[in-house]
Amino acid sequence: MIEAKPNAQDVINALELVAHVEGGYFRRTYQSDHRASVETSTGPRYLLTSIFYLLTEQSPVGQFHFNQSDILHYFHLGDAIEYSLIHADGSLQTLVMGSDILAEQLLQLHVPGGIWKASRLLNGPHGFGLISEAVSPGFDFADMEMADRRKLTAQSPQHRALIEKLTRDEG
Repeated sequence: MIEAKPNAQDVINALELVAHVEGGYFRRTYQSDHRASVETSTGPRYLLTSIFYLLTEQSPVGQFHFNQSDILHYFHLGDAIEYSLIHADGSLQTLVMGSDILAEQLLQLHVPGGIWKASRLLNGPHGFGLISEAVSPGFDFADMEMADRRKLTAQSPQHRALIEKLTRDEG
């Protein structure tokens, strides 16, 4: 029997993913509702949440955004995904998640809260890249800020071209 190679729509359907505001597709798979919540400056949060997150050729970019919580990313399958991180001091870090560990691609990536983060699907034979994210304290949209292109460029003008590429022009 020959196994068919899944395409992006197969993965979206199988995992019941929906469009994400930053780009790509997601579904929450876990929240620690059997544990006490954690108090944060913006209110109580689950101790931990987890999602599937998928980038596709049709939605290849997770736009720059800022999270308050720490996030652990885990690569599952498909094409590699490049992460661009702008730290508080303005420095840029670029990392690639993927299955080619001999090419220094990462299977796991920690992104501390308080960093501007964007992701983009790299070209490959699959047409999608699938990861999971574990977030602590648990993810809440109130703790996430989508980048305003003008503001982020003013904050980090040395990264103007990248910011323009990985944000939406809202005005």
